[in-house]
Amino acid sequence: MNGTISSAFPAVATAVPVVLIQPRKRWFDFDLASIYQYRELLYFLTWRDVKVRYKQAAIGVAWVVLQPLLTMLVFTVIFGLFAKMPSDNLPYPVFTFAALLPWNYFAQAISRSGTSLVSNANLISKVYFPRLIVPISGALGPIVDFAISFVILLGMMAWYHIAPNWGVLALPFFLVLAFLTALASCLYLSAMNVKYRDVGHAIPFLVQFWMYASPVVYPLSKIPQHWRLLYSLNPMVGVIEGFRWALLNTEHPDFSAIAVSTFMVLALTLGGLVYFRRTERTFADII
Repeated sequence: MNGTISSAFPAVATAVPVVLIQPRKRWFDFDLASIYQYRELLYFLTWRDVKVRYKQAAIGVAWVVLQPLLTMLVFTVIFGLFAKMPSDNLPYPVFTFAALLPWNYFAQAISRSGTSLVSNANLISKVYFPRLIVPISGALGPIVDFAISFVILLGMMAWYHIAPNWGVLALPFFLVLAFLTALASCLYLSAMNVKYRDVGHAIPFLVQFWMYASPVVYPLSKIPQHWRLLYSLNPMVGVIEGFRWALLNTEHPDFSAIAVSTFMVLALTLGGLVYFRRTERTFADII
């Protein structure tokens, strides 16, 4: 009976598609097109991080408002009132808040994305997807906080009667520069944190040290001219100086410092992509 059925209904070979996953060998083969193909996963991971951040918090998203405002208040009292720090002829509260706007975004992006690969260890070790999506989603999440803080800054500018000029058109460029700075740092930190968990413990110290090495509480003019080029190698110098110029209409922005910082951001981003791509082949094995 079985033989009759077999002859009447011969077996048909079905071609099964096979996907071969292997590490890329070329140094600059970043496969950025795959990020677009997995854009839904990128959206899901980004939105998940935003929701988890304020889930079960007593005051919820009010932390987005309180954190920069309280930081600005402390800086104003200590550095503006007591230390008499100059502020480029601007009210010190709005001078500081304009710097805290990109800085808080940068600090939150590093804190979240720097440990993002380890936090998603179960996902990375079981399912294939472009690993770049994980640090990118960590760097995109804080943009929501940035948008809310930006509204607060606009209110402060209206209070102090500060109106931006045509330089505000360059604001998207500096926002992209802030994103690339955060992403470049996260590419290095997240990849190193997979192998060396000490990196995750060092990130808070790194963020604190980096803030005082950036012109957040003091103007760039406080840096001596002969040290200005070396100081501008810090990519956040150009970001913060650019934000102040674009929003507060500062009289004499140092465009050379912005140019040097921009070059450093591009170099760090390219190097971060290369380093991340060369190390991601071992993530699933050691994470």
